[in-house]
Amino acid sequence: MSRVVEFSEAGGPEVLRFKNVDVPEAGPGQVRIRVKTIGLNRAESMWREDKYIEPVKYPARLGYEAVGTVDSVGKDVTTIAVGDEVNTIPSFSMNQYGMYGEVVLAPIHAVVKHPKGLSPVEAASIWMMFVTAYGPLIEDAKITAQDAVVIPGASSSVGLAAIQIANSVGAKSIALTRTSAKRKQLSDAGAKYVIATEEEDLVKEIDKITEGKGARVVFDPVGGPTLPKLIKAMSFQGLLYLYGALSDQATTLPVLDLIGKIITIKGHNIWLTSGNPARQRAAVDFVINGLDKGTLKPIIDRVFPFDKIVDAHRYLEASGQIGKIVVTI
Repeated sequence: MSRVVEFSEAGGPEVLRFKNVDVPEAGPGQVRIRVKTIGLNRAESMWREDKYIEPVKYPARLGYEAVGTVDSVGKDVTTIAVGDEVNTIPSFSMNQYGMYGEVVLAPIHAVVKHPKGLSPVEAASIWMMFVTAYGPLIEDAKITAQDAVVIPGASSSVGLAAIQIANSVGAKSIALTRTSAKRKQLSDAGAKYVIATEEEDLVKEIDKITEGKGARVVFDPVGGPTLPKLIKAMSFQGLLYLYGALSDQATTLPVLDLIGKIITIKGHNIWLTSGNPARQRAAVDFVINGLDKGTLKPIIDRVFPFDKIVDAHRYLEASGQIGKIVVTI
């Protein structure tokens, strides 16, 4: 028997419930994992509220990132063996699999061997954050040392990953945060520039940093009323990636700025990279190489025990963290 987390209706963290279930042996294309740690993601709180990119089927499981030991493999699985230490990469629907559990099944395409030198807590923090940022910045925009990369919501785990990835190729990482409260922490995390958007003129500051050229790349999880300012601060033929909708206000588009600068706006989620075997392998290689060289590093904000999963979700939604929230089993 295994304790897993389920919910039967959309709502706040209080809808999460523990349930004892019998987890079967791994079937075709699956492995079964005895979980040590779980990485929490904003996508999971949106899923819990039924505000994610697909509708929830109840009763629902949740969770994308688990770290643990394989104790059963499907007959057709050849790349992973019983006893292997593994991690899961978000590349499946939470209507099919959920990683919040003591023992879980996972599809083999979402399973990678545990990176050397990382603790279970550190490994639970890396895949969503780094692969989500890798896709648009490295795979699509192909940023270089000539680029400025604007990163709203910079204190999130994905924002911090974007800072590290931009720095790794010599680009100017410009972290955005609402107030100066997190300025030092973002600077300590590697941001070359930090702009407090409620205290400074966003457009003027980016213009100054880029010497009037504007930023070629914006990597935004927020949307809302700041988006027109971001576009105004971009360069000719700039690329704006929207990978979230954290603002609860309307997102408007400055049409003349879009036309005048020929800006491209792209929606993005991790599946574009993790859902393609070749792209996933390239992303994993990039992350492992960065971890080995020290250019990419896990950043953990706080660790909760599994019994406190509701408290962990409350903390996630408070948006006060710098880095990843991890749950231990």
